Amino acid sequence: MLLRLGAVLAGAALLGACQLETKSVAQNGYRGTGMDQIHLVSDKKKVGEVPPPPYDPPKPGGKPAREAYQNVQVLGDISEDEFSYTMAAITQWIAPEQGCNYCHNPANMASDELYTKKVARRMLQMTRNINTGWTQHVKQTGVTCYTCHRGQAVPSENWALPAKGNPDTILGNKHGQNAPLATTAYSSLPNEAFAKYLLDAKSSNIRVQSNYSHPSGYAATANKTTTMETEGTYSLMMHTSSALGVNCTFCHNAGSFQAWNMSTPKRVGAWYGYRMVRNINGEYIGSLASVFPKHRLGPQGDPLKVNCATCHRGVNKPLGGVSMVKDYPALRPTGPMITAAAAPAPAAPAAAATKMP
Repeated sequence: MLLRLGAVLAGAALLGACQLETKSVAQNGYRGTGMDQIHLVSDKKKVGEVPPPPYDPPKPGGKPAREAYQNVQVLGDISEDEFSYTMAAITQWIAPEQGCNYCHNPANMASDELYTKKVARRMLQMTRNINTGWTQHVKQTGVTCYTCHRGQAVPSENWALPAKGNPDTILGNKHGQNAPLATTAYSSLPNEAFAKYLLDAKSSNIRVQSNYSHPSGYAATANKTTTMETEGTYSLMMHTSSALGVNCTFCHNAGSFQAWNMSTPKRVGAWYGYRMVRNINGEYIGSLASVFPKHRLGPQGDPLKVNCATCHRGVNKPLGGVSMVKDYPALRPTGPMITAAAAPAPAAPAAAATKMP
């Protein structure tokens, strides 16, 4: 009896961390291919609710904003009315309580004395670049300031370079591991994957696959990848899966994780997504390091940056796929833009993903 009771208690302890809830299963491929997507029923939130426009969109035409106002460096190509309409929406998305004064001096709206105005200007350049230069990832849905901010001045999902450990001792230096965080799906995997893979265009290659399981000097089976590098990649994959609320098989085929021709088309979108995040962090946020005050910087003095969760928030399509940018054409211009030069989107992956045969 004691042994049976002990077994029951042990089983309860082992299952205590499991998500014992009702789940829904969707087939994402042919039967027997291990392509199921499993979701908790409780995770189905109202992700499609977005704030309405501040008022009816203005009609096209009118005096350009650059002629109507002073010091308009980014949105000067749109009309005066559209400029006011876009500013009203941005205030609602980012600083609904502080209002216009969060970025502007009410006595001199053209002044750049507040750092928030300089940041907002750069973020508008970034948003326009995403909507026109990264359609391989955002498609025609696009993004707005609300996609990341959700009514907050600082997006709740962000990251910065972690504090450096003491290289002279192993005491207290976990080398970024065994410190469960939400960003690594509460695993013991390295928490420096963002710094390694998503910092800028020079970040490390994410793929570490090889044709042989052990280090080898033979040319046909050469494998120079270390276990530590593999752990870093797996840490990023865990983050991606958690950020999008999906299984690995959302992009990969369990029969061969490395084969592009067995992967789903979503893998191509993710490939561009990682590079878009690098462009955002390197070209736009990284350039603001000297603009942000100290309290808005990370442990190493770098600005707070974005990752997959910044936009997705646990769903594979941010905001449930609702397109807000259609109501704000200023954020997806069709003509020449007054904006800083941005790195062009990279070419497609070497092996394009196709549908399952």
